Order: sequence, then C-alpha cells, then structure tokens
Amino acid sequence: MKEISCKLLVIGAGPGGYICAIRAGQLGVDTVIVEAGKPGGTCLNVGCIPSKALIHAAEEFEKVAHMAGGKSPLGISVSAPVLDLGKTIAWKDGIVSRLNSGVAGLLKKAGVKTVHGWAMFRDGKTVEVETETGSQVIRAETIVIATGSAPVELPFLPFGGPVISSTEALALSVVPKKLAVVGGGYIGLELGMAFAKMGAEVTLVEALPRVLAQYDAELTRPVVKRLAALGVEVMTEAKAKGLSTKGDALLVETADGKNTKVSADKILVTVGRKPVTEGWGLDQIDLDMSGKFIRIDDQCRTSMRGIFAIGDVTGEPMLAHRAMAQGEMVAEIVAGHKRNWDKRAIPAVCFTDPELVTVGLSPEEAKAQGEIKIGLFPFAANGRAMTKLGEDGFVRVVARADNHLVLGIQAVGQGVSELSTAFGLALEMGARLEDIAGTIHAHPTQGEGFQEAALKALGHALHI
Repeated sequence: MKEISCKLLVIGAGPGGYICAIRAGQLGVDTVIVEAGKPGGTCLNVGCIPSKALIHAAEEFEKVAHMAGGKSPLGISVSAPVLDLGKTIAWKDGIVSRLNSGVAGLLKKAGVKTVHGWAMFRDGKTVEVETETGSQVIRAETIVIATGSAPVELPFLPFGGPVISSTEALALSVVPKKLAVVGGGYIGLELGMAFAKMGAEVTLVEALPRVLAQYDAELTRPVVKRLAALGVEVMTEAKAKGLSTKGDALLVETADGKNTKVSADKILVTVGRKPVTEGWGLDQIDLDMSGKFIRIDDQCRTSMRGIFAIGDVTGEPMLAHRAMAQGEMVAEIVAGHKRNWDKRAIPAVCFTDPELVTVGLSPEEAKAQGEIKIGLFPFAANGRAMTKLGEDGFVRVVARADNHLVLGIQAVGQGVSELSTAFGLALEMGARLEDIAGTIHAHPTQGEGFQEAALKALGHALHI
C-alpha cells in the first residue's frame, strides 16, 4: 500500500483527537487521523453520552414509579410503569450512532483524512496502521497521541461473566435484580444510582471512609442522603476480595475485618481508569513518562520534538472537555499560532442525584493560600428549586478575603451541571465577588443561587 505523508497525524479519534484534527483542518493543516474503533472514543461510545442517556431514562422511570405509588405531591396519579431496558439501550445506541456520524461528517468537512485501524509507531515520525485492506504507512511532520484511557481491571475480579466494567453496564438488556458496585467514585455512583432507580437492589463497596472522596463532605452530603433514600446499601472502609465459588456473590472484607458475601447477579467494577499506553509501539520511541502517563509541558509537548500528547493518556483530570481544550490548542500551535491554556478553570461534573459541580479551588485548597471568604446559598431558599422538587443542595463561592478574587465555585443540586458554564466563565475571566453579585440573574432560576452565594460572601445576601 502506498505511503501517506502529512503535516499532522492524530492517533485516536476521541474528544481530544477529533477536535484537534477538525481544528487543524479548519486552519489548512494537512491532517490525517487514525482510529481503530468508531469516532468519538470512550466518551461518545461507552462513556459520557450513553451513561447520561441511561441516567435520564432511570430518572424518568423513577418519577413515574413515584407517581404510581401515590406519593407525588404534584397530585399526579398513573399506573405502575414497566421498563423495557432493551428498548432503552436501543434508544441510547441510536443517539450514539447519530453522534458517530456527526463526528465523521465534521472531520470530512474539515478536510481530514480518516484511516481506520490500529496505529503502531515505527519511529518518531512514522506509524504503521493495520487496516482491513492491509498495512498503511503514514509519515508526519507532527504527531499527536490521543489514545485515551480504559477501565482498570482488578486482578482478583477480572472482567468476564458476572464481573463487568462500565462498558458492559451500558449495554445490559435486563436490569440486574442485585447489583454490587466496587468503587465509590463518580462512575460507580452515577451508574449505581441509575440502576437503583430502575429497580435493582444495589450495594456499593468502597475501600475509603466515604464515597466521592475527591469532593469535600459538605458537598457530598446530599448525595449520601439520596443514596439512602434509594435503598442503596453503602459499605465504606470495605475491601472487595473476589468472586464467590458459584459466581453469584462478591466476597468482601468489612471495616471490622470480617468476611462477608454480597449477593449479586452482576458485579460492576469502577475503581478508576488507566491510560492506553500499550499496543501502539511506545517502545519504538523515547517518551518521558510521569508514572503511567505521558509527561507533557503546559502546551502538551512531550519529551520528543514533534510529538504532542493530549487527553486521558496525559493524566488527571481525565475529562473529555479537558482533552478537547488541549486538542484545539495543539492544532493552533501546529498551525503557527501562539496558544496556551489555563487548567484552573476546568469544571468537573458528577452526574449523580443530586448533581455535583466544582471549578477551581475547594475551600481547604484555598485556605492553604491565605485568608478567604466563603458564601453559601441553599436551594431550600430558591423558588425555582422548590417548584422542581429539588430543594436539597447549595451553591458555594470561595474567594480571596483581600481583593475578593473568586478562587473556586462548587454546587450540589438538581440540574446544577448546567451551571458549570457560568462557573467556568467566572474563573476564566478572573471574576471578583462584586462581578457575580452585580450581574442580573434571571428570576426564577437556580442560577440565582450563584448570585446569592456571592452576596452572602460579601455580607449582604438578600434571600437568606
């Protein structure tokens, strides 16, 4: 097969890779992208998008089930609902397929050549791709590694049979009667809560003293309260030890050192993700590593000239929008533009019930830098939250005490993921408490809580 030469080669068509390729194509850079699977990567195919579809379906089912039980304060009564998970998954797959086609169309529109197959480095300028029609050699002036991440597998709970990763969880055709979730991070809680709403008996096993340990306890308290309301059993300071002999239970060592069994039809392992650094010839090039991740500078350059790396393969935070921002920046650098980015304004969203949003520094992190002001406004005092039956939660703003520069913003509550844009914008623009407090927020909206939190920090909240 004839060799291909290009200015830019992107390995991986996940959020970071395809954005990098599209932007480079828009800027007139001769670009080739290589992808072994479908465009969109983990996020679009087996991560962000399908999980949110499943979460939404679970929320809708629970609402109707609540109404059927005669417990709705809205005065709505309906018959008991029935869930056909197969149809739900087919609907989810339809969304993913449409987005796959959309990404492919955008790449084509930008003039990017797509090569389907697995890329292997020959050297720092050349890769060989195994395609359906044979081997394809690609030579490039610049290469971007965007190979992403994969679920971490526990040696004593290998994937297969009843032991599943998030990928298999998003493709189940039947709701498990009993589901054990190993890992109390955001993936485990998002999917565990969704299956609980769909009728599964869920047990969550977490080795640390509390779930969602990356967030402060005040922020996660409404989520823990909701877990209890959903009937999810939470076992903290408990260690998963393996699968029972019959394969129908998870073996667990409890906090007091005793061994017990958690009956389960499926065991969902969500203990983190690892960078995909194997299988594409890393040994043929000489990249400096940072632990398991590829080491990069503040412009995503690796230790080898002409090779960039973006997204999950470069470490935390493993977020699709971080990868996208990196990809766009790298494309513009390759095109000769002056670019950099500031990771301080990256929002992180946990799609639990209620949702969590954080941007910038937590109160504890901010305190380490000096004296601070904190403003917290509860949704229990927000009219829009009341009308949506979503009074649990709050918005919290953290700022420097001397000049009121906003250092961090956090929120927990129904639908607060949609406030993440406003939070990120505030940090990106270097907002002060007075900027947020002086911005007219539409009434009645949950966004008013953002303004009220800033007013609270300034000492003159209006609605509490």
